[in-house]
Amino acid sequence: MKWIRYSSGETTSYGILTGSTVQPVVGDPFHGYDVTANQLQLKDVKLEVPVIPRTFYAAGMNYAQHVKEVAERHGIEPVLPVKADIGYRANNALLAHDEDVIIPADAGERIHYEGELVVVLGRKAKNVTEEQALACVFGYTIGNDVSERDWQKLDRTFWRSKNTDTFKPMGPWIETEFDISNARTEIRLNGQVSYSFDTAAMIFGVAHFISRMSQYLTLYPGDVIWMGTDGSSPNIRHGDVVEVEISGLGTLRNRFLRAGA
Repeated sequence: MKWIRYSSGETTSYGILTGSTVQPVVGDPFHGYDVTANQLQLKDVKLEVPVIPRTFYAAGMNYAQHVKEVAERHGIEPVLPVKADIGYRANNALLAHDEDVIIPADAGERIHYEGELVVVLGRKAKNVTEEQALACVFGYTIGNDVSERDWQKLDRTFWRSKNTDTFKPMGPWIETEFDISNARTEIRLNGQVSYSFDTAAMIFGVAHFISRMSQYLTLYPGDVIWMGTDGSSPNIRHGDVVEVEISGLGTLRNRFLRAGA
């Protein structure tokens, strides 16, 4: 089942997407809903970020090739992580499918993108085992983790490099019946494949992350966990369009514009 969050006129709602038809609901999929008798066409609504999370989590360095490429750029030996660590991102950075990423005028040239699987929680999770963890997942969507690498080096935290407004496109919908085992992530720049990888080839999987996190913090319905990326991107230029496609989920597409250009 595909869930979208959409705007029609002045109203933003959740709906169930079947083909090109939207079935609006009253309520939301995390706290209860009623299906209405109305029907809308996807072309007649505006897709929004599919969920505004209570807490926005992000795994880093969760694919071996990504670790190796980062190490190579810095001239050091790659060291794979020995435990699943998690970071936080800011909701202000979230951006919907087909909206423009705005690069600040004073940003450097090293603007990079990373296609990621996003886990959407559907149940409260606290002290769950790995065997219990996947039952807490509502569904999956797609993220594009945009970073300004010069700021990432200069600042003591990632407050600008990762969390600038529009730097976290997510969407276009939440798929509840996704099978990660055969999924492949493909990232395209202006229609040409930039890199691709097996989505499931993580160092630490979804169940492991949820279980480990839940030993220390409480996960709530609607929370999201971005699972990291493999490969690396070229520098983004003004006007570039990036598409992140995950088989079985769909395609997230966004154009990049530099402010003042």
